[in-house]
Amino acid sequence: MLWQTLIAARDLERLHEITSVLIRYGFGDIVRRMGMSNVLERAGRVLLWKHAEELAHLEPPARVRRALEELGPTFIKLGQVLATRVDLFEPEWIAEFGKLQDSAPPLPYADVQQQLAEDLGARPEEIFAAFDPEPLAAASIAQVHRARLEDGSAVVVKVRRPGIRPVIEADLRWLMRLAALIESESPELRNFHPQEIVRQFEQSLRRELDFGSECRNAERIAENFAGYTDQDSASRSATAAVRDSAPSGLPAAPGIVIPRVYWQWTGERVCVQEFIDGIPGRDLAAADRTGLDRKMLARRGAHAVLKMIVEDGFFHADPHPGNVFYLPGNRIAFIDFGMVGRLTEERRDQMIRLMLGLVRQESACVADVLLDWSGDSTVDEGGLILDIQTFVDQYHGVPLKRLSLGAMLTDLTAILRKHQIALPPDLSLLIKAFITLEGMGRELDPDFDMAGEALPMLEQSLRARYTPAALIKRGWRSAGEMLALIADLPHDLSRLLRAARRGRLEIHIDVTHLKHVGNQLDGAANRLVIGIVVAALIIGSSIVMTVPGGPTLLGLPVFGLTGFLGAAGGGVWLLLSIVKSNRADRE
Repeated sequence: MLWQTLIAARDLERLHEITSVLIRYGFGDIVRRMGMSNVLERAGRVLLWKHAEELAHLEPPARVRRALEELGPTFIKLGQVLATRVDLFEPEWIAEFGKLQDSAPPLPYADVQQQLAEDLGARPEEIFAAFDPEPLAAASIAQVHRARLEDGSAVVVKVRRPGIRPVIEADLRWLMRLAALIESESPELRNFHPQEIVRQFEQSLRRELDFGSECRNAERIAENFAGYTDQDSASRSATAAVRDSAPSGLPAAPGIVIPRVYWQWTGERVCVQEFIDGIPGRDLAAADRTGLDRKMLARRGAHAVLKMIVEDGFFHADPHPGNVFYLPGNRIAFIDFGMVGRLTEERRDQMIRLMLGLVRQESACVADVLLDWSGDSTVDEGGLILDIQTFVDQYHGVPLKRLSLGAMLTDLTAILRKHQIALPPDLSLLIKAFITLEGMGRELDPDFDMAGEALPMLEQSLRARYTPAALIKRGWRSAGEMLALIADLPHDLSRLLRAARRGRLEIHIDVTHLKHVGNQLDGAANRLVIGIVVAALIIGSSIVMTVPGGPTLLGLPVFGLTGFLGAAGGGVWLLLSIVKSNRADRE
């Protein structure tokens, strides 16, 4: 039923493209085992297997990365999300996924001009004082053009590629069905919750397709920085003069710039934002030529991202050098808020305790958090605690400035993989952001001390949770929840007793292995029924053959002949079903 649904007409063309790429990169066996080749060949789409090993000499991580690049925007984005799952993949896989660059050849302006006019309400040349038809940058989902407003302000116009949504929707349907198949057929992968990963990816990608959502993310982060002053007192005088010159509409935040959004021209398929004229994060030589203080930039960037994570619980989830610009006055600008992370108060508390446990080398604290994250998974607690103690002990006596927080998190995720503990999806983005942030900081300043920068903020945040005001707030919230539970208790008991009196009290127990056994029993029962029907047809047709009269064909009674043909078809189906079942059991 899975693949019969998959070959609906709307997805058939895309499915053919996907399987062709998989075969070309040496994954033909996967295509065969999943039954996709049979489906496509029955639909008249013949796959050429003779080139299946054309690129198979590459190492598996490189082959997968190349295949994802060729499969297009959905799979490129999937690879970028998988690059955050350091708890699931070995470092060589993470390194390959990290090479996925979301770039694509730009579309000619004529191909996007009509869509731009529809979304802006008029032709771009009529709205802007100047509009550059040559794209400034192009990615798989969108491309960016420079423009200038009537007041002289420089802006960028980001437009979604026409026709990209149907392709992405087909890919998402395929991925969700594939995840369901993996979860039902592969017990060893079930603990990693593939359907939940795809579901989270689908939500993230749908938000990224909506440029209005991206701009709301940018404004929310800008509001969180309103009135923010970083911890480097020496930088305040350096940025005081620059602060007043920040573009109107932006919250004043010394040292941190978020592009202004022009909402009158922003929607789902297009957005207009302030143009950031700065030094790209990758061009450190240019930063040196302009006299920027690289040590200050490293500290300021770290403080900004830590504030987003620890204080706000809403953070830029991809702070790599391509999304960061350095501005005069040692300011930092963040762009591209399509991928953001969200942390609940409980999750922030867990993350703070984990980070403090790592920095302070408290193995019990680290183990408690990881056991909380394991959820319902079966975990060898003794082995996990022993591994964590061994891990923490290797940093005993190491000065704080020599600790690499990114390396510690990477080693910690190796322990998670060993014990098959999958990180909650919201935390995988966070750990990846921490690792990326420390890497950027050390590029700017080889002596950058991420642990030393994070420790004061983590301790301050932990202390803030136990101030009288915070305790009273949590106490009132807990009291309100308890009172609501007590108030609903009589009604819930009344419903329970009423259902029991009517004989409608039901207890649902979901056991995965019993479901599999049930499916096998259903299949056996279906084959038994078909066998009985075939036997009945043979007996009935034999009787009809002996009865004189009635229509004939080639001298044989038509009804008897029809019965034998039906019995033969049912017998063939039954034989193929048994062979297929036996093959599946062996695999």
